[in-house]
Amino acid sequence: MKSKIPLIAIIGRPNVGKSTLFNRIVERRKAIVDDLAGVTRDRLCADASFRGKAFQLMDTGGLEPTKNEGMLGLVKRQSELAIAEADAIIFLMDGRAGLTPTDREIMNLVRGNPKPIFVAVNKIDIPAKETLVADFCALGVDTLYPVSAEHGLGVDDLLEDIYPLITKHDEDFDGADDGIPQIAIVGRPNVGKSTLINTIAREDRMVVSDVPGTTRDSIDTLVTYYKKSYRFIDTAGIRRRGSIDRGVERYSVLRALKSLGRADIAILVLDSIEGPTEQDTKIAGLALRMGRAMILMINKWDLQEPGADARKAYRQNLHRQMPFLQWAPFLFGSGMKPKTTPLVFKLIDEVMEKYSQRVSTGRLNRFFQELIEKTPPPATKGRRATASFMTQVSVKPPTFVLFTGNPKAFGATYIRFLENRIREEWGFDGTPVRI
Repeated sequence: MKSKIPLIAIIGRPNVGKSTLFNRIVERRKAIVDDLAGVTRDRLCADASFRGKAFQLMDTGGLEPTKNEGMLGLVKRQSELAIAEADAIIFLMDGRAGLTPTDREIMNLVRGNPKPIFVAVNKIDIPAKETLVADFCALGVDTLYPVSAEHGLGVDDLLEDIYPLITKHDEDFDGADDGIPQIAIVGRPNVGKSTLINTIAREDRMVVSDVPGTTRDSIDTLVTYYKKSYRFIDTAGIRRRGSIDRGVERYSVLRALKSLGRADIAILVLDSIEGPTEQDTKIAGLALRMGRAMILMINKWDLQEPGADARKAYRQNLHRQMPFLQWAPFLFGSGMKPKTTPLVFKLIDEVMEKYSQRVSTGRLNRFFQELIEKTPPPATKGRRATASFMTQVSVKPPTFVLFTGNPKAFGATYIRFLENRIREEWGFDGTPVRI
């Protein structure tokens, strides 16, 4: 989807400081930064502003034009897609390393592109180092921008020259996407989360390979489907704590948890071959505690024996392991198959409607009074429970408050009964209900 505001892509070979520059401009730690070459492996987008005007900034995986296989080859393709999407390009190089053959190849790649190109030399953190920029004059560009992404030196000069492009789009920055459903794709590493989003978005936005944990960051993908917008958040696979042995992986898990925090719906992707695991249960429990609506995507179902009996057996097995998710709808399919896409959006729309549903106080209390007359809570110490009023206080998730003179009479068992009856009465499928 093309944004209404301009999109600026930062490209360059691995470890030249693209993520640091991205973070400097966006002014928050959005991209993972580490000393490991090529640590940013996906295209990462964020809203940014300069002098009150909005634009989107895209960080890319490191460009290695001479590599045609493996992770670097995949990232090269990502960067080429970013160049195709962007309205302007920041080509970043490393002043300390000097001009490299890879830099020259990347310059040749972008030189034929008609879009504006801003060539910047990073790690020029003191005036004395500006002499290092001279080496890059061999590229034959009119203007070179010496910057220190880490310290912010020269970044405003770069943005000042980009500013005229931004002002062509007269839209003030507010950083919000009001009314757009936010969907977090969660699950263990390598269960097919990125493949699912790539199929939905119909482009290779995520780096997808057979290496577990390929997606290290949470990546936002804005998709329009039948004139309606949806924001998908693909997260790094949530691992067991014992397996998070590096700082970059630990930060990815924190990002995944934060992504759940800003989502409306969590699509939990499960591997149909392996079946639900203890880690899947923990992820589902985390999403539930955070009050997220949920859809259970049973991936790679095309590799299983077809038929209703197989689906029934899988449901029963999962409900034995996750009894707290009786209300979550199932989607059996393959993240690689385009026919999965309409099923995903249909479920999202249905679940989002219930997640946002509000019941009038009058209808709720008529239902509640009839219910406690037919099935009253048990008496405590010879005292019958009395309840005079019930109201819904919020949505996302639907939350209800019960007013009673004897709170102890409404124990956990009766509250669960009440929750289930409310769910049945108003069809709160796919969403937790809180009382």
